[in-house]
Amino acid sequence: MPLNLLQRDKATIWHPFTQHKTVLPFLPIVKAQGVYLYDDQNNAYIDAISSWWTNLHGHSHPQIAQAIFTQANTLAHVMFAGITHPPAVQFAEALLKILPNNLSKIFYSDNGSTAVEVAIKMALQYWQNKNITTRNKIIAFNGSYHGDSFGAMSVSDRGAFTLPFANYLFDVIFIDTPNAQNINTLLHTIETHKNNLAFFIYEPLVQGAGGMHIYEPQFLNPILNAIKQTEAIIIADEVMTGFGRTGKLFASEYMPIKPDIICLSKGITGGNLPLAVTVCSQHIYNAFLADNILQTFFHGHSYTANPIACAAALASMQLLLNPTTATNITVIAQLHQAFVAQHINNKAFCNLRCLGTILAFEIDNTTHNYVNKIKEETIEQGLQAGIFLRPLGNTIYIMPPYCITQKQLQILYNFLLKVATKQYIF
Repeated sequence: MPLNLLQRDKATIWHPFTQHKTVLPFLPIVKAQGVYLYDDQNNAYIDAISSWWTNLHGHSHPQIAQAIFTQANTLAHVMFAGITHPPAVQFAEALLKILPNNLSKIFYSDNGSTAVEVAIKMALQYWQNKNITTRNKIIAFNGSYHGDSFGAMSVSDRGAFTLPFANYLFDVIFIDTPNAQNINTLLHTIETHKNNLAFFIYEPLVQGAGGMHIYEPQFLNPILNAIKQTEAIIIADEVMTGFGRTGKLFASEYMPIKPDIICLSKGITGGNLPLAVTVCSQHIYNAFLADNILQTFFHGHSYTANPIACAAALASMQLLLNPTTATNITVIAQLHQAFVAQHINNKAFCNLRCLGTILAFEIDNTTHNYVNKIKEETIEQGLQAGIFLRPLGNTIYIMPPYCITQKQLQILYNFLLKVATKQYIF
């Protein structure tokens, strides 16, 4: 008897972030359309987390699919050292028009971790190229997550994701995310290291994998201003928050002080193909212009600026800038706010919160705890209800595609209420 898909998967594949000894049976998805994922029995599931925060406009969007098809029949791939091509240039031009105007150069890579890795290397080599050896300190936030490569892990919170590699990560000064109570202490720490600070890296306003921790722009901006006064490089990791997730196109728009480098991925192609960019200001780029070949930025990937991925990104951006999408984002944000207002005093929801299209809360604990069995229980309940979720431990959240309808959102809200109040459906 032939093996089914799950049996063949088990025989051959090692999945990400998965303990295979205890994992629940995998969900065999064979197609997707709009907000729905469909399994091999044609059961439909609302993709409540946009397939790891990547899908902006819904699955199998015809405009993006057509752009991919057209580009694949024209130029599928070519190396990007010594060569350029229209999709890379067109997307770079379009992206720079909607980013903060202090940013001017785009470096392509493949995913969020590599976008951050590029930013770290840019920032460190910037000081070396300027022959300044005293700039060797790095500041990042506690609770942060910037990726799985070694540089990205080094600037991430020390926890479950980094524990096996702790002895191999470089030193970082970790500070808490700012609030009214600690802002002066944080500013003092920055002042203490002002002459030695190379860069500061942060997830603006929402720490994603750290438990959808949301903090206020009114307290982040003084931190950014203090870093700016030291002349250290400011790196915004907007891999998750970019492209409308927080209600604005980029979370950095909430603060007057803008980053010198911004990292983008996830939603960049609308959830269709791997692509990332690290965008820097002109003064950083200028530090790499030299007759000395050793001042070159020696970094790249075989699939850098893949033409098909760039074409998908351009099509996704066109959809993002459509007024209908802006309206959809606003509606989702307003409905989230109404849900929070309605249930803010319900003690079943610990720290119920939202920002833009993101809504989150904790179960059974007032703080985020990634290693928690609630995750598996909620996933199983969700599938029974026709909803795909992937909680961060005891942090339950939704971050749907922008095409979700109010009726579909209400289905999600009803389910969240059942989960929070333990009205299990099986």
